[in-house]
Amino acid sequence: MTAPQGRGLLHLAAAVDQRGFCDAAAYVEPARLAERGALDFVTLGDTFARPGPDALGVLARVASATRRIGLVPTVPGTRTDSCDVQEAVAILDRISRGRAGWQSGGPAAERGAEAEARCRADGEGDTGTGDGATGALGARDRPHRVGYRGSTFSVTGPSVGPRPPQGHPVRVVDATGSAARRTAARYADVALLRVTGPAQARALRAELRDAAAGSGRAPDTLRVLGAFTVDLGDGERAAEPGHGGGGPRHTPRGPLYRGGPVGLAELITVWHESEAVDGFHLTPAEPHRDLERLVNATVALLQHRGLFRTFYPGSTLREHLRLAPPADPQARTP
Repeated sequence: MTAPQGRGLLHLAAAVDQRGFCDAAAYVEPARLAERGALDFVTLGDTFARPGPDALGVLARVASATRRIGLVPTVPGTRTDSCDVQEAVAILDRISRGRAGWQSGGPAAERGAEAEARCRADGEGDTGTGDGATGALGARDRPHRVGYRGSTFSVTGPSVGPRPPQGHPVRVVDATGSAARRTAARYADVALLRVTGPAQARALRAELRDAAAGSGRAPDTLRVLGAFTVDLGDGERAAEPGHGGGGPRHTPRGPLYRGGPVGLAELITVWHESEAVDGFHLTPAEPHRDLERLVNATVALLQHRGLFRTFYPGSTLREHLRLAPPADPQARTP
């Protein structure tokens, strides 16, 4: 079976958060499992509270144990305007060879985008050719000091690294709120929508694309993913009423799908064929069980239907998402 006429392959991502695990080694196998399913990327939360994982550090370790899967740590809003964090994410992009992203809320993404430009400008100093407003670099090799320290990943000393392989790592924004959608439309590469039905998702996706066009962006440079938790403990039983192809159910912790892997595949198919979203970001309710059922059953069925890739045609996260790299500010026209 082939993909629906006029619709490209959908995008899939998953959270690999685990309660009570701080050791980076505990996250390697879930990331490898997601990679075997050819998912676009995995996310890992980080509140900078302890106990808890240092997401940047953990995914730096995971980068050496994987080859294709995108790696997206959460960068809390209080840290997105830090040059240290900007450099740490850029280094994650380098050591993963172009597979890094970072996730934040809407306002934090705006601060992060502005900080990226400011940090670049600060690193170059006044060369007469730099542009602090846009982040254009005046001298590629002018260093700035970096002092990021995580539990397993530290960056200290002068920054002399080259431009990250992707230009800048992929920005993932939770765009559920109206203010966050305005920010996502302007700055995000991937927007997440925590919604419970395809009609709502379709309307918000259209809003995001219109706002992106209004800010001078091509709407096709923004990927919109439905985001919800999946509880696949019911095996092959039919989804509960209100779940199924119609969508997840609202709960105090956000949208929740509870049913079997086949029912989840049906839900994803319905949303995709109706152009409600470009794909999905799914959070397993029970990390090991649900991620395994997601990859081995739901994803396998979607691949059989021709709706999802069976292999990675490229090597970078932007290639997985079918996004062109950003323009190189160092490029000079003849």
